[in-house]
Formats: sequence, structure tokens, C-alpha cells
Amino acid sequence: MASSSSAPGSRHISDLVEEAKPAVFWTDHSGGPTASEPLSGKHHADLVIVGGGFTGLWSALQALEENPGRRVVVLEAQTTGFGASSRNGGFCDSSLTHGIGNGHSHWPDDMTDLLRMGDDNLAGLVRSMDSYNMKTSRWETDEVTMATAQWHLEELREGLDLDDHYGVHSRLLDQTQARSIANSPTYLGGLSSGPILLLDPGQLVWDLRKAVQGLGGIIHDHSRVTGVEPDGSELVVFSESTVGTKAGILRCERVIVATNAWAEPGKRIRNYVLPIYDHVLTTEPLSDAQMASIGWSGREGLADAGNQFHYYRLTADSRILWGGYDANYYFRNGMGAKYESRSESHKLIAGHFFDTFPQLEGLRFSHRWAGPIGTTSKFTAAFGRQHQNRLAWVAGYTGLGVGASRFGARVALDLIDGKDTERTELAMVRKKPVPIPPEPLRCAVVAATRRAIIRSDANHGRRGPWLSLLDRFGVGFDS
Repeated sequence: MASSSSAPGSRHISDLVEEAKPAVFWTDHSGGPTASEPLSGKHHADLVIVGGGFTGLWSALQALEENPGRRVVVLEAQTTGFGASSRNGGFCDSSLTHGIGNGHSHWPDDMTDLLRMGDDNLAGLVRSMDSYNMKTSRWETDEVTMATAQWHLEELREGLDLDDHYGVHSRLLDQTQARSIANSPTYLGGLSSGPILLLDPGQLVWDLRKAVQGLGGIIHDHSRVTGVEPDGSELVVFSESTVGTKAGILRCERVIVATNAWAEPGKRIRNYVLPIYDHVLTTEPLSDAQMASIGWSGREGLADAGNQFHYYRLTADSRILWGGYDANYYFRNGMGAKYESRSESHKLIAGHFFDTFPQLEGLRFSHRWAGPIGTTSKFTAAFGRQHQNRLAWVAGYTGLGVGASRFGARVALDLIDGKDTERTELAMVRKKPVPIPPEPLRCAVVAATRRAIIRSDANHGRRGPWLSLLDRFGVGFDS
């Protein structure tokens, strides 16, 4: 996205970013739960879940709902929701396949069923929120993809045709209609689809934790799992405290690994899951005059088209959350706090923010953060089993895990319980995506793909030889 002449100068952008608090907006308040004690000593359980994010908590909740007598233990290396579950934009989509286009390209024979299952999953998520009286703020609205370049318009028309093919309601917007949703000089048109839930993901994590504990589930924070080993008819789970010297051992019948981008313990998951750092800003609450200047009365979930894209939304208190575009991979799956404050990425997307809404010049950013998205070569979750099918893992939602994680948890439970269901028969579940090569080739492939994506966006969406080759093998990357 080219710099706008009306956007603040680079010095001002830098100051705005540096003044923003380096913290996740969703969890930067005192309403969260107190961390539970790390696991210590030797214990027994029926089911151990590794990872206290959305997938792990949905796994625990559904397991306890099905079998109230099941002893379920969740082990989280940091604190509940520490990773992507609290760091995302709060877009809760029904899609299980990262959109209809991606699903159609990989699993056309299953796509009708996948759409139905996605709708059922989202409805089940809402029922759970209601039945457990979850405090998560949420509203249902449309999702709108905005064209900001002429070549985007043709891509959106193709998207409309595919939606029509599957009976999904969507509509093309001309420039006037697009700008009536949110007033930006960059909009040339759009594609409106829906519905989507916009919610507070940090609060949802905390609500799920409370629901799991209310059903008798046990959660141990600061308990990093270092290994899972078979021992006769049982599995032995080893953990170490991340805040002290405590160590714990759990003997159990079944294990679900739900660590997503962290892809641990063990190395097998890392063959399929790539951690990509995404960067996010939130603004201060907009005044009535600022809201009037941009419209956005429908509070839709917005994104712009293209391979490198931004996603953005309003929060309950009328801030704008703005993220995406500049996705970064670090050598050898580099992860941790040192990758979360990449100021050049935050400054880049801050400049794009004011390109999109120049009338908001002077608005400050309140928070800035980053976090790893677990992605796969097919943009959707991958599933696997180990230890004679007593351990199941699921990871790689590629940014749509707020909703799809509940479905991933349901599949993982089916897998460890040996159930042949409509879900486990899906090709998406049975067949893994193309593996991601090991280092140093991994870093080189990601860098080459990133360069090709930038060239594609600058060249009216033309794929070029490298992206065309990846397309032939059913492999894709975007921001």
C-alpha cells in the first residue's frame, strides 16, 4: 500500500507507535483469573491436554460434558490463553477451511459438508457461551473484504461466483456502497459476506477456563510439558515448572496436544506447522466526531483484498483494532518475547492505518503487540496421532482458530477415543498437508515466497513462476 500524502509523517508515526503500550489489549486489565499452581509430584488422569488455549480448553470442556466422571487435566506452559488465543483480532468465523476458495481448491468433494459443519460448530460455540453465562462481549455482523486496487475487483467477483456455487449469500459492493460501510478513500469496491461473530478473545479464554473448572477439570499453569512416553497401557507425561523448580509426572490413558504454533512437545508437529508472527495495533477510543467521520455504523469485520492484507474491526468501546499485512518468520521457528516488539512492523502497519483513514490523523494508538500464528501449507489445521492412537494433536488454524479451534478439539477427541465419525472421515483430517522443509531450507522457502507475494501484489496479482509452482502442489502462503 503506497504512502498517502495526507498520512502523518514518518517521525510522527514512529512517535505514535513508541507511545503505545507494549501489551495485548484484550488481557491488559485486572479481570483475569489468578494463575494456578504448576503441576508437581506424581498423579493420574484419564485425559491430559497439553496447551491452555482455545483448542485445549474446548477439548476439556467437551470431554467433561460427554463424560462428567472423566478426570481431565490441562497443562499450560505459561498462563491460560497466553498464545494466539488472546492475541488475535476476535474474528470468530464459521469457516473451517480458511475461506471457501481455499477449501474448494483442496477438498471440493467435502466442501458442502465442511460448510455445514462450520455453521454447526459456530452455533454450538454460541450455545456454550450462553449456557455457561460467559461474559465475552460479542455481536453478529457482516464480514467485508475491501478492494483497494483494480485487480482486487476481479478476484472478488470470482469469490462471489464461488459463494453462489455453494449457496452462500454474499454481494458485491461498488465504490459508493463500500465507502458507505466505512469511509476510506482507498476503497474501490468490496464483497460483503456473513455472518461473523466479533468478540473479545481474551475474555472468551477466561470464560472457557472457568467453565472447565466448574465441570471439575484441573488446570495447571506454568507447567511446560517436556515429553510424552508410552509405558504399557498408559502414557506418561513429564512437565517442568516455568516459574520455579517443580516437576510433575502424569500417568494417563489419553493425551491431546493443543500447542498450535509452539508445536511441542516432540518434533513431528513441526514438520507441518510454521509459526508466523503477526503484528497488531489498537487505537484509543474514537470520539463521536471521529466515528462520524468514518461511518462504520454496522461495526462490520473488515479486511482488504490481496495476498498481503490488513484485518480490522471496532472493539466494544469503539477502538479500532488493526493488524496483519507484515507476517514474519524467524530462523528455526524462532519464537518468544524478543520477536514481539518489531517496531518496523508496527510502524509499517501504522502508516497503512492512516492511509486508510486519513481523517483520523491525530488519533493515538493505545496498545501494540505481536504473536505467532500457526500455519500449514494448506492454511488449515493439520491432525495427527501417535503412540498407538492414544495421543492426538491438532495445530495450524492460520488465523481462523477462534471458531475452528472448537471443531479441531472435537475432532481430536474423536481420534483419541477411536470414534469413526463424519468428522474423522474428512480428507482434511485423514490426509496431512504437504510438510514444510527443515532448516535451512525452511527459512529460504519462506523468504522466497514472501518476496514472490510482494511482487504479485505489486504486479496486479499475477502469480509469477514461484507462486504458480506452489499452486500446482497445493501449497500456499499469505499474510
